[in-house]
Amino acid sequence: MYAIVEIAGQQFKVAKDQKLFVHRLQDKEGSKVSFDKVFLLDDGKKVTVGAPAISGAAVEAKVVGHLKGDKVIVFKKKRRKGYRVKNGHRQALTELMVEKIVASGAKPVAAKPKAEKAPAPAKAEEKPKAAKAEKAPAKKAPAKEAKVDYSKMTVAELKAAAKAKGISGYTSLKKAELIAALNQ
Repeated sequence: MYAIVEIAGQQFKVAKDQKLFVHRLQDKEGSKVSFDKVFLLDDGKKVTVGAPAISGAAVEAKVVGHLKGDKVIVFKKKRRKGYRVKNGHRQALTELMVEKIVASGAKPVAAKPKAEKAPAPAKAEEKPKAAKAEKAPAKKAPAKEAKVDYSKMTVAELKAAAKAKGISGYTSLKKAELIAALNQ
């Protein structure tokens, strides 16, 4: 039985008890990893092809170790110019031992949650309004809106403010023209 699976952005043909070297993985030595992007399965009798991947199929492997590959020499030369550059490179690799190939019933590997950024305010004008509304007591009438300093804004923020005010042709205006149009 063999499978074609994607590991670290590359496709490999793997079989049970096979050792293979892949680009460096973040997992620790001795840990078990599972790859659920299986594109083809062959059990000797039947070949299953995914579109693009086979759902429920997975390849489970054990991280044997981390190492560096052979040195590759990169030599560049331009004849009659005196230009010669010699560089070397050793690829960081992870050695895997394929333990089993699961044809069906494998749970999909959950992606690691990424830290989400706080949502930025959509318009530059909303931030001062919201801050004044929170500070003002409920009994008093709303205070007069303070004038926004457009000179400290980027062009993208100025264009967003111009769009919010309904100024036509703001896409072709320069920064100074945008500031003048917004101050009117």
